[in-house]
Amino acid sequence: MADSKEEQFLDDIEQAEAEEQSVVLEEEIETIDDQLDALRAERDALQDKFMRALADAENARKRAQKDRTEAENYGGSRLARDLLPVFDNMKRAVESATDEQREAAGALIEGVELTMRELLKVFGKHGIQVIDPQVGDKFDPQEHEAMFEAPVPGTKSGEIIQVSAQGFILHDRILRPAQVGVSSNPG
Repeated sequence: MADSKEEQFLDDIEQAEAEEQSVVLEEEIETIDDQLDALRAERDALQDKFMRALADAENARKRAQKDRTEAENYGGSRLARDLLPVFDNMKRAVESATDEQREAAGALIEGVELTMRELLKVFGKHGIQVIDPQVGDKFDPQEHEAMFEAPVPGTKSGEIIQVSAQGFILHDRILRPAQVGVSSNPG
């Protein structure tokens, strides 16, 4: 009997040691689980930061591309706008020349006309187009600037009755609207 009690006592010790190891293992597993949860949270936070940084970089690239395109298309708009009065003055000079002046200074007037055509070619090369409304066209506030309104017989309200100056457009932006007179006839 003593042996049986001794064996039971040894079994109880082994069982107590096994239970103690089980508790220690469970605590270690909980610690490892907590560490894994912390690592997963850190991983998720880093992944979120990475995705945001990637999106920011893509947005910056797109913004830079847009800025570069706008600079290419519209960078010279101030210079072009400053050259428009030069074109207008040359046009007025050619249009004001009388037949006598054309005979006397034909080469000079021809040179001015050639210079105007060359200036228009350069404008076209850089995306500048002429807005050239005609008498009788419908007034378009997107492309025309009404310099005056007058009731002219035989015209409809909103019809162009006079063109004072051509307009110019750079790609899709107005450099200067065409300056026109508009009919104000009722109905």
